[in-house]
Amino acid sequence: MQRESMEVDVVIVGAGPAGLATACRLLQMAREAEKELSVCVLEKGSEVGAHIVSGAVFEPSALDELFPDWKERGAPLNTAVTGDDVYFLPGAESSFKFPGLLVPRPMHNHGNYIISLGNLCRWLAEQAMELGAEVFPGFAAAEILYHADGSVKGVATGDMGVDARGEHKASFEPGFEFHARYTILSEGCHGHLGKEVIKKFELNKDSDPQHYGLALKEVWEVPAEKHQEGLVVHTVGYPMIGASYAATSGGFLYHVAGSQIYLGLIVDLAYQNPHINPYDEFQKFKQHPVIRQYIEGGKRISYGARALVKGGLNSLPKMTFPGGLLIGCDAGTMNTAKIKGSHTAMKSGMLAAESLFAALSVESSEAELSDYTTRFENSDLHHELHQTRNFSAGFHKFGFWLGSTLVFIEQNIFFGRFPFTFHDKSKDHCQLKPAAESPKIDYPKPDGKISFDILSSVFLSNTNHAEDQPCHLQLKDDSVPIGVNLPLYDEPAQRYCPAGVYEVVEEADGSKRFQINSQNCVHCKTCDIKDPSQNIEWVVPEGSGGPNYPAM
Repeated sequence: MQRESMEVDVVIVGAGPAGLATACRLLQMAREAEKELSVCVLEKGSEVGAHIVSGAVFEPSALDELFPDWKERGAPLNTAVTGDDVYFLPGAESSFKFPGLLVPRPMHNHGNYIISLGNLCRWLAEQAMELGAEVFPGFAAAEILYHADGSVKGVATGDMGVDARGEHKASFEPGFEFHARYTILSEGCHGHLGKEVIKKFELNKDSDPQHYGLALKEVWEVPAEKHQEGLVVHTVGYPMIGASYAATSGGFLYHVAGSQIYLGLIVDLAYQNPHINPYDEFQKFKQHPVIRQYIEGGKRISYGARALVKGGLNSLPKMTFPGGLLIGCDAGTMNTAKIKGSHTAMKSGMLAAESLFAALSVESSEAELSDYTTRFENSDLHHELHQTRNFSAGFHKFGFWLGSTLVFIEQNIFFGRFPFTFHDKSKDHCQLKPAAESPKIDYPKPDGKISFDILSSVFLSNTNHAEDQPCHLQLKDDSVPIGVNLPLYDEPAQRYCPAGVYEVVEEADGSKRFQINSQNCVHCKTCDIKDPSQNIEWVVPEGSGGPNYPAM
């Protein structure tokens, strides 16, 4: 069946901070120049913000530039940071609070806000639509379209009404094609279309390998006497500390308005021990006295998880390709030292808008927006990322203690002007050691008050997929999970997934089977990143499937 199509000037894939900032700035410039432009934003979630999960302490610098009157417009920045606590947790009961002088400058949060990034994206979508953008939630861009010369022509959404066997149901509707002069990929960390263009156009051939973390987050309502609105708490060390781990993790606890706390743990996906279970590490983390003191007696109301990109400037691919741009966390613009990627994503989108407007203002323009590279390299965004370029590589190359020392020297003595650049050529999925050579980890059972089982957590994410549809977690080789990953690594997918998607099931005859519970998937992308055989391919499910986060 032939697909219908729409011709537009710009199609943006992903209604996150990068994509929406692109749409807003581009249409602001068009309005100022009295020029008509057609801009479409496609969002795979059931609504804008449904798939957004972030800490988040938000630096308003990019928003100040995009909408100087954001307060009058009602932007949901309602909780100013009032205090910063940073702890080192040496063990399950012990803690050391860093004096302010020992905290690296990028982690200071004066002037920032604790926000729901999902709510900010909902607000940005409203601003974009007021400016003339067409925003389509529930439209999952599943395929990149190419011109005959190989340049990107646009994208197509996935077919609807296809059953698990690939056959058309009575409700079948073919995907819709968006043909654009320029296609902007802003899908967030490890976007599946971004992966395709990086590979096709070799955008990362001159870059260090990208690095990732898995962020797990809960929202709690806590007793008023335990709540300190505006307090930001960060931790390093426990639970992933000691010889069994050879890995790092960092925790966060943010006191937002309404007696709520945003609580989370970020697990470095370069970990080596295949017995590590990030979800269970998060449950252990919550039992530490520094964390438990705030949430005990409270009620958990939401759960989510998402991979984040943290390689920094050295791992950024080339962000231009024939026919479009790769921006925000799809490229990897997060400032890991600050633990912030929202303002950097927005700024990358605003720079993209400037390049787009210049190209769209002439009758005939080049397919590749090469001037974006120059704009980026001359921007405050590049300057900021350059100042923290050694953060991720330093920890990966030198470990926690030496890496921390180097970060402190770089940020507090050289003020980001360290004379050396560290390069790290390791890849996260290559780091696992054989299970037989790795100590097993004994995880306590959840108590149902502070710690919880994984399925009750997935329930709180409001995750849903149509049951009778093709599995969006595709195995390149069905034999690898049981034939390779199980004997070598005790099949780590059954632990690294924060939603209980993957299981190794023992049959009555003693044989084992790899089971994929795709209905549980929260779209975190960890499997696509961490699988040691790189055998799992995450593709978009039918539009609007996945989590439905109310205010994450």
